[in-house]
Amino acid sequence: MRLLLVEDDDRIAGPLMEGLNRYGFAVDHVKSGACALTACTADLILLDLGLPDMDGIDVCRALRTRSAVPIIMITARGEETDRVVGLEVGADDYLSKPFGVRELVARIRAVTRRTHPDRHAPPHTGATAGLPLQRTQLPQERGVQQLGPLTINRRTRGVALDGRPLTLTPKEFDLLAQLASDPGAVHSRQQILDTVWDPNYFGPTRTLDVHVSALRRKLGDPAWIATVRGIGFRLTVPGDSAYA
Repeated sequence: MRLLLVEDDDRIAGPLMEGLNRYGFAVDHVKSGACALTACTADLILLDLGLPDMDGIDVCRALRTRSAVPIIMITARGEETDRVVGLEVGADDYLSKPFGVRELVARIRAVTRRTHPDRHAPPHTGATAGLPLQRTQLPQERGVQQLGPLTINRRTRGVALDGRPLTLTPKEFDLLAQLASDPGAVHSRQQILDTVWDPNYFGPTRTLDVHVSALRRKLGDPAWIATVRGIGFRLTVPGDSAYA
């Protein structure tokens, strides 16, 4: 797995690269936002927010306009606002300095499980030996799911409304897919955080509300995602009594 580390401080980058190498990761290192935007393709980006030429938030936003590559923000900023903004513009996780390499590796693996589940498929044995590896799929993952005018394609991670493609961040897609896995049912806040983020997620819970609000805006009607006060959220199809 190839990582791109965007960090201008060599005192941090050097030991971090050495530690990640020991865990089997190949790491490319750049020191500025401009270099990050022109770097070779990576499987995951570790992005520092305090860069010398531009804010890491702007780098993340620019990357998201052209790529769905997983991004973990790494920063000394500890304010909740910074974390929420970073996640809202498309980051998949947020890690505050100081941290250990083992914690970072755990975050990388957790993000990879969510964004590239095929990499964690169990090996096939017996009669299927020698065949390409495939992961067991839930019924909704085997094709295109249609909910009224909303189309969700889990294989391509594409979403369309009335035939018009929607541009969602990776986390927004994961949130929509989670709610659509059982449309009409109530999904608790903890259930969503455990599934869409990670069972060991310790970030601000307001992050979920930020992503729900962003998803409602992109769907064009807040009625798509109903709030069940004190519990969580559920996906409804506006005007369709079957999901009311």
